[in-house]
Amino acid sequence: MDKAKTDFLSKLYNASAYSSIDELLEKEQNIDVVSICTPNGLHASHTIKALKKGTHVLCEKPMGINVHECGEMIHQAERANKRLFIVKQNRFNPPVVAVKQLIDDGKLGKIFTVQLNCFWNRNSQYYSTSDWKGTKSLDGGTLFTQFSHFVDLLYYLIGDVKDVHAYAGNYNHQNQIEFEDNGVVTLRFYSGTLGTINYTVNSYKKNMEGSLTIFAEKGTVKIGGQYLNELEYQSIEDIEITNLPEGNPPNMYGQYIGSMSNHGQVYDNVVDVLSNGGIIATNGYEGLKTVEIIDKIYASIKESNYRNDY
Repeated sequence: MDKAKTDFLSKLYNASAYSSIDELLEKEQNIDVVSICTPNGLHASHTIKALKKGTHVLCEKPMGINVHECGEMIHQAERANKRLFIVKQNRFNPPVVAVKQLIDDGKLGKIFTVQLNCFWNRNSQYYSTSDWKGTKSLDGGTLFTQFSHFVDLLYYLIGDVKDVHAYAGNYNHQNQIEFEDNGVVTLRFYSGTLGTINYTVNSYKKNMEGSLTIFAEKGTVKIGGQYLNELEYQSIEDIEITNLPEGNPPNMYGQYIGSMSNHGQVYDNVVDVLSNGGIIATNGYEGLKTVEIIDKIYASIKESNYRNDY
């Protein structure tokens, strides 16, 4: 915990600051919801502590860094009879909303293949300025920290993954991170759809692209931009997607641009669910599915002789 930052933010927002989640839960007796925004490897333990205290939880992505701990989070939420929300704000991106509606309405017909490209930059400074980024225990891997939103959208739009084959290596961050900095993945979904993921954090100097392309019986669509914020291509039988809302600006992380800042809609959903009986935008089971797919990818990478000697 960086006490200087904590003290600064507590004064800026007139909020109480604590050195640990244990101190928070001990001193605050009337909490409705705890939002977990700690390093990835702490999400499960912090979520479980909050649920045991009797609060609802909104957990940042990734839900956890393995399927087992995600299952424990769900079990504890059910045992405590509390809601477990997972942050997946890219589901609210206007192009994603439009394409999801097309798929649900059957307007694309059978989906043949899907291609996911994640071409970002994370340089040495990004990892050296943090004591947890790049570590296996607290970061978990490039697919967890950088690209779990993208993997979630594969599941959200196409469905569950049956088989995975993957190759990866650390080509540009040796002695700095404990896992891969790029990878290539092939997927077979239970629906029969075939897919690929090409991902890297070695795009020269800056982020290049985050895109998802669907080839289907009645159309082809590509959601692109740097963070799935643009409808770059469409050719659909008797349909044209028009008048999409502009959407929110991206999150800014110093020199880096991240995903779209749709967190307001995430929090609106939390309020709607707890106050009006609304439907959770992303529940614990869906959060677990993202982690399950990533677990399958990392298991395949391990089997295919991960490279760290390029």
